[in-house]
Amino acid sequence: MDESLVELSPVTMVILVVTSLVSISAFSNHRLFGQLLYEPFVVKARGEWYRFITHAFVHANWPHLLVNMFVLYGFGSQVEPMLAWVTGGATALPYLILYTGGILFSALPAYKKHLHDPSYRAVGASGAVSAVLFAMIIMEPTASIGFLFFPFPIPAWVFGILYLIYSWYMDKRNEDNVAHDAHFFGALYGVTFMAVLEPGLLLNLIAGIRSTFI
Repeated sequence: MDESLVELSPVTMVILVVTSLVSISAFSNHRLFGQLLYEPFVVKARGEWYRFITHAFVHANWPHLLVNMFVLYGFGSQVEPMLAWVTGGATALPYLILYTGGILFSALPAYKKHLHDPSYRAVGASGAVSAVLFAMIIMEPTASIGFLFFPFPIPAWVFGILYLIYSWYMDKRNEDNVAHDAHFFGALYGVTFMAVLEPGLLLNLIAGIRSTFI
C-alpha cells in the first residue's frame, strides 16, 4: 500500500479530535459525563436513545482514551483511504457508517443484558474501534500486527481470531469492568459490514489464510 494514503484520513482525524475534546472535558465535568454515558436502564426508562451513540465520545480515564485513540489512528488511517479501493472512490460515508454502526451494534448486547440493571454503565469507543480494526483485517488479512502483549508481529487474521476468542472468554468470565462484549460484537460488525460492501473480501480473507500455510 502507498504510505501516502495513510495521511488521507480526514474523517478519522475529525473523530479523534472530537472524541478527545469531549472525553477530556468530561473528565472534570461529571454532569456532562453522566449525560453522555451508556445506561441501558436509563435509555429505556427515559427514552434517552442518544446514549447509544454519545457513550463512544467519553472515556473512563486517560489510559482508556489514549489506547482507543491510538488504535483508531493506527488502523483508521489505513482503513479510510483503503475504502476507496472497495467503493470505487467514496470513503467518508462508508467510513462513517462503519464507525457509527460499530458504536450501535456493539452496544446492543449490553442493552439486552442490562436493561433492568440500574447500576450498569459503560463508556468508550472500543466497539467502533474494533469495527475499524476488523475492517482492516478483512481487507489485509496477511498484514503484520504487533501489540505490547505480543513479542513479535503476527498475521492480521491470526490476531483477529485470538482477539475474538479472548473477548468472548473474558465476557463469559465477567470478572472485570471492561465491556468485552462490545469488543466482540464491534469486531463482528466490522467484518460483516465490509463483506456486505464487497463480498469478494471474504474470498480475499480465505486466500490470505491459505497463503499463510503455503
